[in-house]
Amino acid sequence: MIYYHNPKCSKSREGLKIIEEVTHNFTIKLYLSEKITFTELVQIIDKLKIKPIDLVRKKEKIIKEKELDLNNMSDKEIIEILVDNPILIERPILVTETEAIVGRPPKLINTIL
Repeated sequence: MIYYHNPKCSKSREGLKIIEEVTHNFTIKLYLSEKITFTELVQIIDKLKIKPIDLVRKKEKIIKEKELDLNNMSDKEIIEILVDNPILIERPILVTETEAIVGRPPKLINTIL
């Protein structure tokens, strides 16, 4: 399992505690400082069974600053934006071999542990 974690996010910290109570057999990826690839993000989105736009944190100020019109972008363009601006990726995310979950609220993580 891989846990996409932002230690500055309270929800992400809470999710990490939930995982640690169940297992220590996982890897933490600090996706803001460790590069997340286009292919990796496509795989996560596929496992989440969502559209790329649904993984975007739409209230981040960078959207306004860069004047991003997400509603008029292709899925590929949105994924590229997420790769280039990982702060826009909804968090936290737990990924297993077969599925993934966004931990909002963090207790949702239990559904795939």
